[in-house]
Amino acid sequence: MKELLLIAIGSALVNNVVLSQFLGICAFLGVSKKIDTAAGMGGAVVFVITLASFVSSVLYEFLLVPTHTEYLQTIVFILVIACLVQFVEMFLKKTMKGLYEALGVYLPLITTNCAVLGVALTNVQSGYGILTSTVNGFAVATGFLISIVLMAGIRGKLEYSDIPQTLQGFPIVLVTAGLMAIAFCGFSGMI
Repeated sequence: MKELLLIAIGSALVNNVVLSQFLGICAFLGVSKKIDTAAGMGGAVVFVITLASFVSSVLYEFLLVPTHTEYLQTIVFILVIACLVQFVEMFLKKTMKGLYEALGVYLPLITTNCAVLGVALTNVQSGYGILTSTVNGFAVATGFLISIVLMAGIRGKLEYSDIPQTLQGFPIVLVTAGLMAIAFCGFSGMI
């Protein structure tokens, strides 16, 4: 249990997928303009990464390893992720039309989000079992959710700030992301 807690804290805060590994930057920068949209994207990513971690580890352990076809892991993981994203897209389109429209092109881009595939591959490379992979996936996705919601909150405040002309717009967002990455480095002493 202690090991799972250390993996969860390490994946969510210390090795934050966006701020220390720089995976999933496209969605992080593109959807973090409003807190509601960022939270919706973060929730979708939590669902997709957690389930993708679980399903990928089950398929790897019970299908790819016994048949000695581990070399197909990337293709299998991408198919799993694509199916999960399609499910999320259909669910949001039916139940939360406003969020679906606000996420726009970034929702189907979860399929190609390198953070999702990166977690599935990291789970296999680290030798995690099914439970550990699922916990790691949930923690990584929670770290993504935390960072994207924080960025959205900061960007909301930046709209009303006096920023030099040369830094207005996207440059200040990149500076902010860099400062957030430095701040998250402070968690490295926890583990």
